[in-house]
Amino acid sequence: MTFGVTLGMTLAANWTLILAAMSAGAWVALLAFRGGFWLCRERDDVGEPKAPASWPTVVAVVPARNEADVVALAVGSLRRQDYLGAFRIILVDDGSTDGTADRALETAGKHPLEVIAGAPLERGWTGKLWAQNQGVARAAALEPAYLWLTDADIFHDPATLRRLVGRAEAGGLVLTSLMARLTVRSGWERMLIPPFVFFFDMLFPFAWVNNPRRKTAAAAGGCMLVNTSALQAAGGLAAIRGRIIDDCALAEILKRRGPIWLGLTRRIQSLRPYQGLNEIGAMVARSAYAQLGYSPVVLAGVVLAMGLVFAAPALIAIFDHGPAKWLALATWIAMIFAMRPILRLYRIWVMWGVALPLAGALYGVFTLVSAVQSWRGRGGVWKGRAQDAPSLAT
Repeated sequence: MTFGVTLGMTLAANWTLILAAMSAGAWVALLAFRGGFWLCRERDDVGEPKAPASWPTVVAVVPARNEADVVALAVGSLRRQDYLGAFRIILVDDGSTDGTADRALETAGKHPLEVIAGAPLERGWTGKLWAQNQGVARAAALEPAYLWLTDADIFHDPATLRRLVGRAEAGGLVLTSLMARLTVRSGWERMLIPPFVFFFDMLFPFAWVNNPRRKTAAAAGGCMLVNTSALQAAGGLAAIRGRIIDDCALAEILKRRGPIWLGLTRRIQSLRPYQGLNEIGAMVARSAYAQLGYSPVVLAGVVLAMGLVFAAPALIAIFDHGPAKWLALATWIAMIFAMRPILRLYRIWVMWGVALPLAGALYGVFTLVSAVQSWRGRGGVWKGRAQDAPSLAT
């Protein structure tokens, strides 16, 4: 009996040590060989190019559906851009019932605004892409060199467009995108929003996105400056009409046409707060399973990997003892260190990095919820529409 207990304890201790070693090894690989994603070096205030000799024509296309609470701030920031070339805004009102169009028209600024009523959603399109496509079609008559695809809940610094165009012109970019700074007022936001950006950069290392020699492609849908000719050559938005993760899908097809660039910024602010854990979970669950290609096998692998990489070090450090405990604790400290740059970008106390294991576990749960919603035919819900379509995602 004593031998059995001793053997069981020895095996348990060995297993926790193995798990701790696997987790530590995973973090060494991530920090050393994943494009330095955690350093947050790709920012719009680093290496800003000189102004171009002439400023090309730009049209902003803004899809909006029931955004009356924030649309005036967002559209107002567009109309007050200090851009020196021809620039106008087209807002596509996608069946709003809350007076979104009226609120947008109340804004003032030197750049003209046109509001068009969106047509009923066509089968095979996601709602946002269908609205954007109508705006792009309307903009074609103006023959813009660039289309600025932005959202009705994003507030832009007055120099945003000028800097985007300057970078695009200097680098010959077909897509220039900035990840808006998300709101981090509440405790849940402070715990989960910086890790969201951290995980996105981990999945799509910005250095790899910005490297023309690598296939990695991604963008942030809240702010994308698109070369019009490249978009047309890629088949237009119709080429990705059924994709839930439309920004990364657009980056995918455009990178085949030329270089793209994705960066972080403090100058662009999302106006949409997340009221508690449920809203953050809903935001993630809307597209997480689509990102996994709707594969149950990939889902299982990702959930297990997130448990190993994020949750296991904290659990072992708290509940185990001996070598496993100290190795797991060292891994947990490495996580906090890795979170420092993104927390500094968001101006959040660095010790929020302690919560990364919990954040990772919660994101694993959100991913499972996303899969369940998809299986039940309620995936990709946005603005009252369930638009997840695995058959169209590929």
